[in-house]
Amino acid sequence: MPRSHLSWTMFLRRAVIALCGLLMVCAGQAAPAQKLRIVGGLANLNQYLRNEEPFWTKELSRLSAGKFEADIVPFDRAGVPGSDMLRLIQLGVIPFGTTLMSSLSAQYPEYGAPDLAGLNPDIASLKKTVAAFRPYLEKTLRTRHGVEALALYVYPAQVVFCKKPLASLADLAGRRIRVSSATQSDFVSALGGVPVLTGFAQIMTSMASGNVECAITGSMSGNTLGLHEVTTHVHTLPVNWGLAIFGANLTAWEALPPDLKALLRRELPKLEAAIWSESERETTEGLACNRGASSCSNGRQGHMVEVGVSAQDERRRQEILTSVVLTHWLQRCNAPCAEIWNQTIGPVHGITAPLAK
Repeated sequence: MPRSHLSWTMFLRRAVIALCGLLMVCAGQAAPAQKLRIVGGLANLNQYLRNEEPFWTKELSRLSAGKFEADIVPFDRAGVPGSDMLRLIQLGVIPFGTTLMSSLSAQYPEYGAPDLAGLNPDIASLKKTVAAFRPYLEKTLRTRHGVEALALYVYPAQVVFCKKPLASLADLAGRRIRVSSATQSDFVSALGGVPVLTGFAQIMTSMASGNVECAITGSMSGNTLGLHEVTTHVHTLPVNWGLAIFGANLTAWEALPPDLKALLRRELPKLEAAIWSESERETTEGLACNRGASSCSNGRQGHMVEVGVSAQDERRRQEILTSVVLTHWLQRCNAPCAEIWNQTIGPVHGITAPLAK
């Protein structure tokens, strides 16, 4: 039996045991100290290693004086397809889990609105976008999916690594570029590039085979992969970021003891803030490591040429966002999406989506 299937089977068994424990508590029967089962974000990235995992395996017990504990497994090691995560939380198979919002874009394109390619050129812009969209997101997850959104996490900026020299975004025309989402594909196509949908784990193989000559990925995660050893130039524009929802099955959430719910309501915003700070710092440090700066302390020093965002690049970003990325997103989305945009994100950026006639 494949390891991924085994790990997923083991996780399901543990989830069933945890749910049985919840039922025993609700029925007033004796039960040991409550232990939550959490599915976290991507393994080996700092969001998980430095923030999610320590919070659930150490901090929860400390904050509750040993009354509550948790186990956590990253979803890509639990054998859970990212596109199935929201559905599994909705069903209660996974009571508490982290869902990449990009994985929802095919079935629920409206959830991709706050992280459209070219929308947020810096983290300050991203914070404003998320703040505007969050009330809609939380309400819709609760009413449509029966999922209580408890935190919104962010990954570091997704930037472009290339084997060949480039001086601006215009130089990406004609190049085969790794992308991970439809919105990145729209952005690359608008620049004249050839988008190649590739999983994170396959980036280095695709680079070695020549299937791609550039890749969009996180500035530090690209360094962790070793892209600084096989590419020569990195463009600093955040094409987009990568948002994730930490949510709970509504029934499982409501069944928690009031003191545990109060603790999580108080502490999860702190975890969220720490993850956002980590991502901002890691974006900067990832670029520093790739170019070989002395400030690199958590990555491997490279010798890449760092290409900054020119005035021409900034104009091109804005043009592509309004004329291509937003338009294609609206085409993939259902009828109310223009109204959702105009009521949430549009006013923050001064961009009005045309309403369907």
